[in-house]
Amino acid sequence: MLSVEKTKLKNVLVFKHFCFEDHRGTYEVLYNEEEYSEAIKKETGWKPKWREDNIAKSSKNVLRGFHGDNRTWKFVTCLRGKFYIVVLNYDSKSEQFGQWQSFVLSEQNKIQVLIPPKYGHAYKVMSDKAMFHYKQSQIYQGMRKQFTVRRNDPRFNVWWPSDNPIMSRRDEMGEVVDE
Repeated sequence: MLSVEKTKLKNVLVFKHFCFEDHRGTYEVLYNEEEYSEAIKKETGWKPKWREDNIAKSSKNVLRGFHGDNRTWKFVTCLRGKFYIVVLNYDSKSEQFGQWQSFVLSEQNKIQVLIPPKYGHAYKVMSDKAMFHYKQSQIYQGMRKQFTVRRNDPRFNVWWPSDNPIMSRRDEMGEVVDE
């Protein structure tokens, strides 16, 4: 059974997906178009149309993001391991600009997060290895079509679970740089 919760950020939703477990292992429904689409449309007014699925694999202390753009919805799931994820409202015209909320996603808790356009997200791996899956409403156009925000941008005062993360130059600088 699917559960959906609103968060303090407009149109950011938390889902908990179905998982059946017995002595053989588990069976999980990560996305059911009919059920999820109905819930998303009811809460946000947007009718989902996913165009791309992506997977990122990382090791402990890797921090990726903040990235986003003005058109892409994202739906994120932890397939393996554990992540600390932060969703940041980066819409300068929004009353909630600069507000953020954090979540812990793991293969055990089955939590998924819907992230609207004009929001950035970043995550830090908390387990030895982890796999992050996300659906996107737009085809990825490259980093030059996205905004990037430093993890420690003083305007937002985002809390992270530890210092000295492993990051790309782009994420450390908070801007698009040729690596």
